[in-house]
Amino acid sequence: MFAALTNRRTRNLETKVKARSKSFFPVKEEPLTRDESKASYAIIRHNIRTYESGGVVLVVKGRENAEIRVKHFETGQSSEDRHAGWRYFVEKSDLKAGMDPAEATNLRQMKLEIRESQAVPEQTPLANPPRQS
Repeated sequence: MFAALTNRRTRNLETKVKARSKSFFPVKEEPLTRDESKASYAIIRHNIRTYESGGVVLVVKGRENAEIRVKHFETGQSSEDRHAGWRYFVEKSDLKAGMDPAEATNLRQMKLEIRESQAVPEQTPLANPPRQS
């Protein structure tokens, strides 16, 4: 009786994890490319309600490893934290795997600011354009 109950609970948990993971990471039928298995990926925490960044949580080598770590973070996350809007996502990065998360966050932020400063500003139309005679 106890074993059957435990197996049912395990199956229910596995179903929930699979359902949750499908919404964030579509199942890839093809194997990972060499680049995906060797590249570094940053796991970033962010709030989907306030758009606040929680910064880089971890930098790992390989996409599959990063996705497994995200699932681990999500399953360990409290319901209050999740309800408040905190989520995790994976981003391919040139940061070094295993580096300090605070340092990785600072470097990532600097690169984002540089990229934004180099972007061409959008031309906003004037509310009252000058008349041409």
